[in-house]
Amino acid sequence: EELGSAAAWVGAVWLALVFALIVLPSALGISLGISEAYMWVLVKTLEWATIRIEKGVKKPQPQMLKSPAANGIIERDETPMEKEIEHLHRVEFEFSDIFYFCRKGFEAIVEDEVTQRFSSEELVSWNLLTRTNVNFHYISLRLTVVWVIGVVVRYCLLLPLRFTLATIGITSMIVGTTIVGQLPNSSVKDYLSEVVHLTCSRILVRALSGTIHYHNKENKPQKGGICVANHTSPIDVIMLTNDGCYAMVGQVHGGLMGVIQSATVKACPHVWFERSEIKDRHLVTKRLREHVADKNKLPILIFPEGTCINNTSVMMFKKGSFEIGGTIYPVAIKYDPQFGDAFWNSSKYNIVSYLLRIMTSWAIVCNVWYLPPMFRKEGEDAVQFANRVKSAIARQGGLTELPWDGGLKRAKVKDTFKEEQQKNYSKMLVRNGSIG
Repeated sequence: EELGSAAAWVGAVWLALVFALIVLPSALGISLGISEAYMWVLVKTLEWATIRIEKGVKKPQPQMLKSPAANGIIERDETPMEKEIEHLHRVEFEFSDIFYFCRKGFEAIVEDEVTQRFSSEELVSWNLLTRTNVNFHYISLRLTVVWVIGVVVRYCLLLPLRFTLATIGITSMIVGTTIVGQLPNSSVKDYLSEVVHLTCSRILVRALSGTIHYHNKENKPQKGGICVANHTSPIDVIMLTNDGCYAMVGQVHGGLMGVIQSATVKACPHVWFERSEIKDRHLVTKRLREHVADKNKLPILIFPEGTCINNTSVMMFKKGSFEIGGTIYPVAIKYDPQFGDAFWNSSKYNIVSYLLRIMTSWAIVCNVWYLPPMFRKEGEDAVQFANRVKSAIARQGGLTELPWDGGLKRAKVKDTFKEEQQKNYSKMLVRNGSIG
């Protein structure tokens, strides 16, 4: 009985401290300086660890402190096939022609520029988060002790704290939006809905020890517009709603996510689709156009890639978002991998495993750039407009721009892509007189 009362007392004190030092300041949008102090200590610790690693490696090898994977380990020649092998041709096929295709095949096997975007990016230096990084082995006893202390801090202090904050944030979101949803449609309801969404998002950011730097706020998405951003993680939504409210677009889910969707849609005009509806492109476009046409509704938030990419690249934007019309507000999101890996490899980890990984990382640090609004030019089709917006986001975020469809994470390459190379080669033979 005494043990139970002591546990209850400890729990009450724990919740009181969490509410007083974190939840209340978050709800009011102020900081007590705790996060800043934590980040300062963390940065100094990681700087010290990097110096220890550099000193501990007696003969530095390229593989010990390798550059990020985005730079590539293969120096690719972007010369088109026609220029590469046209000098080999006289009037007919030559056996040496196959060397070009063999080299491209080996490049794809060693370092495929598509599938590597669906795995976590490499770090320049070890961030004391894992012992499984093949580039860093035992260096010194001091470094190992710091790593062990870090494990204790992350799992015994930060994880319980973040779990408590996440529970408070999610519960507040469900309860708050449910209550606001009972009010009649009015400006008061819209205001209270935004307050609930902003407050709960700020609490959830604290649950991730999030530090977000927003740039060019004068370009923030406005009502009646469409906000499009590159996609790294489900928490992209929290990173953006921490600074403003958006109407979400997505598929109806079950479980806890379904409860949150059902509660929030009552207070805010989110656009949720049933599984059967989301396959109907015309229905999706119609509902989104109706939303954008109302200039009093929140801007729609869309991730045109359709899947999470590993924070190094931007892949093909689906054209559907750019057929709706209206103003496009591009946003570039770039996470700092030194403090934690925000990328969600959904084909490898379920959502619970992913949340455990990011909630036991040091922190989530990211930069968000609001780009100037963009409009579809006269004579420009939806694909061209999508590519222009994608290029702007890639340049601003320092990301590699790739033409490939992010759906390749789960699907095989379409036969049309393979046939394109065959057609190009056959055209060369015809032009050189080998055929006909």
